Amino acid sequence: MEARTQLEHTRNIGIMAHIDAGKTTSTERILFYTGVTYKIGEVDEGTATMDWMEQERERGITITSAATTTIWKRFDQPYRVNIIDTPGHVDFTVEVERSLRVLDGAVAIFDAVAGVQPQTETVWRQADKYRVPRLAFVNKMDRVGADFDHCIRSMRQRLSAHPVPLQFPLGKEDSFIGIIDFIEQKVVIWLEDTLGANFEEFPIAKLWDQAFLKDRPEVVAAIKASAISPEFYKEHREKVVEYIAEHDDAILAKYLAERELKPEELRASIRRSTIALKLVPVVAGSAFKNKGIQPLLDAVIDYLPSPLDVPPVEGASLDGTEPLLRRASDDQPFSALAFKIMSDPFVGHLTYIRVYSGVLKAGSYVYNASKCTRERIGRLLRMHANKREEIDA
Repeated sequence: MEARTQLEHTRNIGIMAHIDAGKTTSTERILFYTGVTYKIGEVDEGTATMDWMEQERERGITITSAATTTIWKRFDQPYRVNIIDTPGHVDFTVEVERSLRVLDGAVAIFDAVAGVQPQTETVWRQADKYRVPRLAFVNKMDRVGADFDHCIRSMRQRLSAHPVPLQFPLGKEDSFIGIIDFIEQKVVIWLEDTLGANFEEFPIAKLWDQAFLKDRPEVVAAIKASAISPEFYKEHREKVVEYIAEHDDAILAKYLAERELKPEELRASIRRSTIALKLVPVVAGSAFKNKGIQPLLDAVIDYLPSPLDVPPVEGASLDGTEPLLRRASDDQPFSALAFKIMSDPFVGHLTYIRVYSGVLKAGSYVYNASKCTRERIGRLLRMHANKREEIDA
């Protein structure tokens, strides 16, 4: 039962986007807010944890996929999030494809100014090919020309996707300070002096409370920049809830009868539709300005699948005569896919694997289907970019 609980609370995700959309910057914030790193690494300064190769730090781009693991608490329950940060440059598209093949879910990052870009279309098609559920993070909401609605439209038009905005940015460009959450009906504002680690939350009704606004000029400026009013909020939230209900028969009847759904019902519905590839949840923020990362992590937990939510992996018997299915369980025979090999100057060749079923232990033997031979597993390592942590199983 312990293993099953652990799998339920596991997310295997990738970060994908066009070059310079903010993949590695977002990943660096994830590592900081989850306590993996004590200092935020910056791509432009060559201090990013995930861009560890010398060429990556010199050029400020991701060349090879890097893996890491972190823990994020949601409703007081810790979840393990295994992350692969993929390259955005077109020359390294093969790195993205080999990663998508072993992922359960993905976060697609969009530039709030540019919207969908050429490499976005490429990685989106690759994710479609492997039927990877996605959520979208509209990044760089602080930049001049940032347009959240334009990003949503370009996703519909150029990707043939079904995006559902779960948030609306509070402010834009220099006045961007936080987000309005349609699901929880609350406002989140990040505090500049804590590098975004701390934030203020309050019910949506307070956003138009004149007594509250009297001493909050930055909130007044953000409301004005976003052209938000109580009527605007109500209309947009109703559209979002209706769009969610339309894609899920399980809640459609209740919504039509009551015209309202509880937050937990909405989250469960969005999760079902996301895993079924019917919807793409969309959240907003500015990774560089340390805004929006915590709700993004919440969305990863709430809406992307665990290993138990994805279909069993298909294979064949050793003689190739009969098809076999392996589901995510310790009780099943061991099956895994080696999706990447790297050379390490200290330990030699490193083989990155995705375990689909069973348990792999150091010192055990496995059958290599490509070479038709048995091989002994010497050491097992959990990778954090280029750092190694030895594990038993």
